[in-house]
Amino acid sequence: MAIYVGNLSFQATEEDVREVFGEYGVVKRVSLPMDRETGKKRGFAFVDLDTEAEEDLAIEKLDGAEWMGRLLKVNKAKPKDPR
Repeated sequence: MAIYVGNLSFQATEEDVREVFGEYGVVKRVSLPMDRETGKKRGFAFVDLDTEAEEDLAIEKLDGAEWMGRLLKVNKAKPKDPR
């Protein structure tokens, strides 16, 4: 299951996100979606950690935390609705 990270700074890189979440477990994947038209980051990310326990800990510690001048919104990612 992936973690959704909202209100992310547009300056945050994949390495930045990997470093912060790496404090709570083994980061398997980081995805920073880009806007199709502008090619700019959209201000959120998805992070996969090795275990659900690591994900739960990261959510507990980082939800509402200030990082790069913004208050993060961190929770379990919801499955994408079929179109």
